[in-house]
Amino acid sequence: MFTDSHCHLTFPEFAAEMPQIRAAMDAAQVDRALCICTKLEEFDAVQALAAQYDNFWASVGVHPDNEDIAEPSLDDLVRRASLPKVVAIGETGLDYYQMEERKGGRSIADMEWQRDRFRVHIRAAQHVCMPLVIHTRDASADTLAILKEEGEDGTGAAAGGVFHCFTETAEVARAALDLGFYISFSGILTFKKAQDLRDVAAFVPLDRMLIETDSPYLAPVPYRGKTNNPSYVPLVAQQIAQVRNQTVEAIAAATSANFESLFRGVRS
Repeated sequence: MFTDSHCHLTFPEFAAEMPQIRAAMDAAQVDRALCICTKLEEFDAVQALAAQYDNFWASVGVHPDNEDIAEPSLDDLVRRASLPKVVAIGETGLDYYQMEERKGGRSIADMEWQRDRFRVHIRAAQHVCMPLVIHTRDASADTLAILKEEGEDGTGAAAGGVFHCFTETAEVARAALDLGFYISFSGILTFKKAQDLRDVAAFVPLDRMLIETDSPYLAPVPYRGKTNNPSYVPLVAQQIAQVRNQTVEAIAAATSANFESLFRGVRS
């Protein structure tokens, strides 16, 4: 019924917890999950987890915030994308959030390494005809500009993909939709101060929407502050159903169908 389009089930929080997580997913009618890679060093574990279970899939990519790790080449990404159960490139993108505090006072100009890494991922996705999983935080203008510069216009050789854990404005959502991308909402949608984001969820066409947990982060209300897991993704669907005045069954059906349309490998 429900699909978690973005989770990190190889993170330490879930060590030795997979039987319990899968039982909780089954009880919550969460049928599938996409396990996201954030650095090449963890890819083997992510891909192995997806290969072990028939309702898990994997991505390959390096998160924009990760430093002091193996820098991915085009060949690194393309080669790993050919392995079983890999259906996406990412997560990738740009993250300029609180750079002075988190990045030692560096400026946006100093983030060229992030922009270069992002371009490598876009080119890899286009090469293997797989969608991108986009992370953008306080960097939407550059994210959209680079996608356009690299030919991501919804036509031709464009890979397409999803803006995951969306927290931007309706204007950014509209621009991403215009480029052919999907929009994915997380547990943030349930937070008390997230009315602007709920307004975006009411605006985004249902046939271009996904839901996710981003586990182990961002647990939805009433579990906020606790470790998130894929069994909580129905709470995101319930919030979307409320703001759109639709049934949760309709949201579940549409977002699961969208998952299949975007990540074509999940149907094979």
